[in-house]
Amino acid sequence: MPKPPTRALSRQTREAVRLLGLAVRDLRLARGITVAEVAERAGVSRGLVNRVEAGDPGTGIGAAFEIAAIVGVPLFDPDPKVVSREIALARERLALLPSAARVRTSEVKDDF
Repeated sequence: MPKPPTRALSRQTREAVRLLGLAVRDLRLARGITVAEVAERAGVSRGLVNRVEAGDPGTGIGAAFEIAAIVGVPLFDPDPKVVSREIALARERLALLPSAARVRTSEVKDDF
């Protein structure tokens, strides 16, 4: 399958992805975990782990975050209560937006 064309990314995005990749590699090596072990635990290929470590911005954010979590890279506050509170606050802020700015959810019609 051909690779889609590359988008132009800001320097901040490129540097953040590279920093995450370096942090993943650093902690993985410090803990003596192989790429194969991380890939198996994350349910992804070794190639994807290598791409995350190389700072490839084309990797999925969920996979990159899961790999980071497996090796112990702190992405957000380690206290789950703090993360839950931040999610609640973000939802409250979004609820204050006018209805025209909110994402509309429609019921899925699955009765064929």
